[in-house]
Amino acid sequence: MKTDARIPVTLLTGFLGAGKTTLLNQLMKDASAGRIAVIVNELGEAGLDHDLIEESTEETILMQSGCLCCTMRGDIAKTLGQLMSRRNLGELSFDRVVIETTGIADPGPILHTLVVDSVIAPDFRLDGVVTVADAATGPATLDNQREAVEQVAMADLVVVNKIDLVPAKQVSKFEDRLKKLNTSARM
Repeated sequence: MKTDARIPVTLLTGFLGAGKTTLLNQLMKDASAGRIAVIVNELGEAGLDHDLIEESTEETILMQSGCLCCTMRGDIAKTLGQLMSRRNLGELSFDRVVIETTGIADPGPILHTLVVDSVIAPDFRLDGVVTVADAATGPATLDNQREAVEQVAMADLVVVNKIDLVPAKQVSKFEDRLKKLNTSARM
């Protein structure tokens, strides 16, 4: 059977404050994860998440031009193309790419770009969508933010975070709600 040699791309989502950057920092410290090129999507003038990534390198690309999930869908293809060009020239070395979205991102357009863009498809493949869900504020966030619901609904893996901040019964109730939103995602 032929294996897919394209570079895996993981989309890391989760609503504002859920703990995406903390999870990413842990992943970057794990030597078994290999070399990771990180694309951090930020809104606004200041790239706060970029400042929170502890092991920021030249392979961390901060896109401050706007939400890549909306009007900037073309930027993700361009950014991945530039990463691959630099890799082919020997300027960068990475085994996988993680795209950390802004907390208010709808992951749908990003997924669409990753799956159908003819420029990046020969070199990159979607590895999966990881959504971080905050057990403390998550229930209210799901009630009030459509994007948070979409992030959970499109996830392959939901990481429930901040479970130490709420009673076990509340965590269980929140996990049940997440499972109803996405019956196929691993928790």
